Amino acid sequence: MPQALAISTRGLTKQFERQIAVNDVDLQVQVGEVYGLIGPNGAGKTTLIRMLATAEEPTIGEIHLNGEPLQRDRDNAHLKRQLGYLPDDFPLYDDLTVWDYLDYFARLYQLKDPHRSRRLKDVLELVQLTHKRTSLIATLSRGMKQRLSLARTIIHDPLLLLLDEPVSGLDPIARVQFREIIKVLQDLGMTILISSHVLSDLEELCTSVGIMELGYLVESASLQNLYQRLSRQQIVISTLGELDALRSELNHCPQVEGLEVLPERSIRVHFSGGVQESAALLRSLIAAGIPLTEFHRTQEDLETIFLKMGHQQTS
Repeated sequence: MPQALAISTRGLTKQFERQIAVNDVDLQVQVGEVYGLIGPNGAGKTTLIRMLATAEEPTIGEIHLNGEPLQRDRDNAHLKRQLGYLPDDFPLYDDLTVWDYLDYFARLYQLKDPHRSRRLKDVLELVQLTHKRTSLIATLSRGMKQRLSLARTIIHDPLLLLLDEPVSGLDPIARVQFREIIKVLQDLGMTILISSHVLSDLEELCTSVGIMELGYLVESASLQNLYQRLSRQQIVISTLGELDALRSELNHCPQVEGLEVLPERSIRVHFSGGVQESAALLRSLIAAGIPLTEFHRTQEDLETIFLKMGHQQTS
């Protein structure tokens, strides 16, 4: 049975005068996924998210959310209730308290008491701001303000969350806190589409990734599939002995595609083999009497893959 789709677009295009910001995008995001959207500034990520959030009308193309079509020139009120949209520049009201701010948005979504008060308490606990409920927004740190913005985005318990650069400008601790909250929301069953320049965050969060370039969706795949196809294996090997002896042994191995000498008597190997072949290489080095101190197998990360893809397209 095919997976249900939270987002499905066909031929989605947005043109501003002579510039095409989003070009013929077919995007599919399965229910329950955390889908990361990456690409350089001007690639079309924000315009795509704004169309999904009903904040921007497509020039042409179709959008289906949870199996239902977004109707052009219609209110789409039923679908909008299923959406939570956090733009990258949404203003906060500094002279309100945390509680009053959230209460205001809960009332806009017509949440009624006692459910409304209970929901406010639950959401404040989720974003770790219970202790700030009576504080003025003006007194909050940037990280707290961003968590409050997220609380406002999920106050009506949406099925689909659209987050545009939610961690930009946050320090590492604030980013970790934000990441943990996203994981909880996924566990609660939300589908989340998130754009970010912080690729290490997306690597930890996402099940799938889409890469945009000049308005096109040039890659869309599960993270696992992306790594299998585009990420080279690397092995860092260190020795107590001479590097020349280690290098000589490595040159006998057909899966070694390149060597890079590192400090501390180490070599980074670009390796085309799998787990079995790397185990065989380790055995052969030991059998050859190489005094190893480290043999560490890794793969290229999302940032390296992204930069490599960008380079391929510009060269």
